[in-house]
Amino acid sequence: MDRFPRPRPHDSTAVRLAALAALLADETRASFCLALLDGRAWTAGELARYAGVVPSTASEHLGRLVAGGLLAEERQGRHRYVRLAGERAAHLVEELASQTMTGEQEPPRSLRAASVGSALARGRTCYDHLAGRLGIRITEAMTVRGLLRQDAGFALTETGLEWFGALGIPLDRSGRRPLVRSCLDWTERRPHLAGAAGAALCAHALEAGWCERFGAGRAVRVTPSGVRVLSERLGIDDPHHHSPASGA
Repeated sequence: MDRFPRPRPHDSTAVRLAALAALLADETRASFCLALLDGRAWTAGELARYAGVVPSTASEHLGRLVAGGLLAEERQGRHRYVRLAGERAAHLVEELASQTMTGEQEPPRSLRAASVGSALARGRTCYDHLAGRLGIRITEAMTVRGLLRQDAGFALTETGLEWFGALGIPLDRSGRRPLVRSCLDWTERRPHLAGAAGAALCAHALEAGWCERFGAGRAVRVTPSGVRVLSERLGIDDPHHHSPASGA
C-alpha cells in the first residue's frame, strides 16, 4: 500500500467549475449579476453606484466577470456597457439565487429593503421574461387554458402557438434557444415561463404598455390596459396576487 496518496488526474471540468464559482464568491460581483438580471445593459458607473463601490473597484470586478464569460461588454463611443452574456448566464444566476431562498430568511433591515423585496415578489423581469407572482399567474393561466403543457417539461400546444399569433407576438423558432423553458422562480418556488416564447411575451407586454418598469431595479407592474388584456385573454383578474394553487 502506498505511503502517500497518488495525485488525482487533472480534471479540467473541475478547474473551470471552481473558477466559475470563484467569480460569484464575492458580494460585489454577485450584486452586479443580480442587477443585470433586468436584461438591460448597464454602465460601469451605474453598477458602481448600485453596489456602493468606487468606479475603479467596479471596473476590476467587471473585468473578471467579462473574462470569465458571465458578462458581455459593449462599447458605444466613449461609453462602456455590460450585460449578462446570455440566457444561460442569467439562468445560472437566477437558479443560484433561488437556492438562497430556502429555510429561514433574514428579515429586511429597512423599510426600503422590504418595499423593494415586496415589489420584486409581485412582478419582475428575470433577464428577459416575466417572473414573480405575475409570471407565475400567467404561466398557470396558460396551462389551465391549454396553451402550455407542463406534464413532460414545458411545451406550447397548437392552441398556444395560435394564441401568440392572434396577439401579434412573433416567435423566433430558428435559433438554438428553446422555444419554451421552465425557470424556477426564486420567490414563488414554482416554475414560470422562459425561453424564446417567454422573452417574446415579456417584450410585447412592455412595448404594448401592458406592463411597465418602475424604480431603479427590475420590478414591473401591470398597467390598467394590461389588467384588461390579461383578464380577456387569460382570465386573470388580479395578476399580482397569489393564485389559489399557491396555497396563500
